Amino acid sequence: MKYDFITFRSVTIAQRGERVLSGAGIRSSVQRTPRWMEEQGCGYCLRMQSGSVRQALEILGRNQLKWRKVYTQREDGILEEVAL
Repeated sequence: MKYDFITFRSVTIAQRGERVLSGAGIRSSVQRTPRWMEEQGCGYCLRMQSGSVRQALEILGRNQLKWRKVYTQREDGILEEVAL
């Protein structure tokens, strides 16, 4: 199964995002970002199944929750940034 990741500056914003998305029927989980992502200034992220990230970003935007970057998992398991 492939996953998408939305990064946030703080755990508080990531937790708020998780609650908002859950209320909209999108399952996600808060987790620490891998160390190489932290160097970009992103300490926490939401992990969700691939395919729902665009809808999730719209919902986060409507709720004024600022995200940093989006990553998707390639077939080989490596994460790459998505240009939006």
